[in-house]
Amino acid sequence: MTERLRRHRRTKIIATLGPASSTPEMMGQLFQAGADVFRLNFSHGSHEDHAARIEAIRAVEKKFGRPIGILADVQGPKLRVGQFQSGRVQLQAGQSFVLDMNPAPGDTRRVCLPHPEIISAAEIGATLLLDDGKLRLRVVRKRDDHLMTEILNSGVLSDRKGVNVPDVVLPIPALTKKDLADLEFVLPLGIDYIGLSFVQRPEDVLQAKAIAAGRALVMVKLEKPQALENLDGILDAADAVMVARGDLGVELPPEDVPIAQKRIIRAAQQRGMPVVVATQMLESMITAPAPTRAEASDVATAVFDGADAVMLSAESAAGQYPREAVNMMDRIVARVERDEDWRRAIDAKRPAPEHSSADAIAAAAVQVARTIGAQAIVALTESGSTALRVARERPDCPVLGLTISETVARRLAAVWGVHAAVTREVHSMSDAVANAVKIARLEGFANKGDEIVVVAGVPFGQPGTTNALRVARL
Repeated sequence: MTERLRRHRRTKIIATLGPASSTPEMMGQLFQAGADVFRLNFSHGSHEDHAARIEAIRAVEKKFGRPIGILADVQGPKLRVGQFQSGRVQLQAGQSFVLDMNPAPGDTRRVCLPHPEIISAAEIGATLLLDDGKLRLRVVRKRDDHLMTEILNSGVLSDRKGVNVPDVVLPIPALTKKDLADLEFVLPLGIDYIGLSFVQRPEDVLQAKAIAAGRALVMVKLEKPQALENLDGILDAADAVMVARGDLGVELPPEDVPIAQKRIIRAAQQRGMPVVVATQMLESMITAPAPTRAEASDVATAVFDGADAVMLSAESAAGQYPREAVNMMDRIVARVERDEDWRRAIDAKRPAPEHSSADAIAAAAVQVARTIGAQAIVALTESGSTALRVARERPDCPVLGLTISETVARRLAAVWGVHAAVTREVHSMSDAVANAVKIARLEGFANKGDEIVVVAGVPFGQPGTTNALRVARL
């Protein structure tokens, strides 16, 4: 494998595909610029569009000989008001405004809210946020078929703008009919993660996992205050997690979002599960060739916090500079990771190993690698769990994840510090070590005279049995 295809950073990059990045040529450029995982946003585009993108991603994967992860992000329940007679209205603070079930076009006094579950669940005094929080309403009276509200701030409201209900747990599933149809379509095409939107309860995650049935891992998107209240239960049910700061930033006060981000990252690291920080990371690069200083600092903060991956949304999907945005993120991440303070911050956040032999071996591998100055830790991994355990320890050296499964290699594309490679089956520890030495040299991790640490589970072929450690010299 050519040296140039090795990422010289640990934090991974997820790039969303869209109109600006849907040609095979552009996908190849985004991969070369630093994208490790591609996100398909099912809020936009047809099934045919997404199928073509998956085919193109797999062609890029084949061309470069590197596993690429695919995240299929389903839309979830989008709550919206109806339409207005004139397309938009000016609402005045202090006036009354009715949200009702009447489908007739609205005016300055009322509009349709085609979601009876909001009307039944909202309490007197509850706040409703419209158009990403630009307008705030307070419920002052409630009937079976409508809510009377007071307008808290003046502003324009136009057709089909979104409604957020931060104070209320809504009795709606995270997966809509559209989501179920999208999953039925995309799961057989070979995706690696499902992005599950608007999760409120662990039950939402379990439903998605039952549908996925092992064909993809479930990445929960934390966008609601209720999800933070149920954080432990949700993470215990999930495979990976995304700090989705767009909607989270609408429903939480802005000053609470950075605290929530750190709390979610910490909880995910404790479990050794991949955690992604997303939304508005390099937002200005949608229209500008360089980010603001604040955006560069935002990406750096996620890297210092120890996130497994950082994500681009509209920047790479619909922006004018998709390749430049990925390249800029790659540069920021790599620069932060060369800083001494970054290493100190990562070491300080390392969670204590769990009380299991597998975790003890992973922790020992990192300690041995540090002591002898190993060039890499090679994790032989059937299901991905050995590589995840080693990555959870945030070692100084790269983690080479060797697996016989293409699916597992693609899933590891989202995991901190893991360079995944598909390899042949091995049947003994000596065979495993010989194979590890060969691939470490081929992939450019070690040369003659260098040492590597090899971690595996014996007997081979049984997932989740990390119990063996060897040191090998090339």
